[in-house]
Amino acid sequence: MDLIQTIALAAGLAWASGLRLYLVVFLAGMLSYFGYLQLPATLAVLQHPLVIGVAGLMALAELVADKIPAFDSLWDSFQTFIRIPAGALLAAFALGEVDPAWGLTAGLLGGTITAGTHFAKAGSRLAINASPEPFSNWLASFSEEGMVLGGLWAMLASPLVFLGLLAVFMLIAGYVLFRLAGLLRRLFWRSAV
Repeated sequence: MDLIQTIALAAGLAWASGLRLYLVVFLAGMLSYFGYLQLPATLAVLQHPLVIGVAGLMALAELVADKIPAFDSLWDSFQTFIRIPAGALLAAFALGEVDPAWGLTAGLLGGTITAGTHFAKAGSRLAINASPEPFSNWLASFSEEGMVLGGLWAMLASPLVFLGLLAVFMLIAGYVLFRLAGLLRRLFWRSAV
């Protein structure tokens, strides 16, 4: 794997983990198991049948949980403590056997990407849950799954294009987080008065 592919793999696994961690682990494991994705030895564990099986079951549970308004936000709040560290580890291990300083740097950047993606997703879904109808929730959920599938495909097919799209996504996520923080600040001040 060349440097751009390695960076795209690390960033892609981190980004997608912020949306659907279990789906990412399942897909990466399956693709590697069947020879469509070459993972570094440090991520070879993802192709173990036990890991694939558990990730598949959890991906199915998340598929259902994410379609239920309000429960999806509870799920996201719990997943905060799982997705972000897992995304950081996937990013760090995606580099393979490297100097520990590079691995730690990749983990820190990967964790930041995962956290930004996760909080933008969770905040957006919390805002969507304020709507009384379930269709916007389902649309958001299916869109997130589509983004993961499309993002992983782009990461494999054209790493440079993926990295460019990731930069755009992170800018949009930053804007969404900024707007959500402003909304929370206004709500807090209204309730305090």
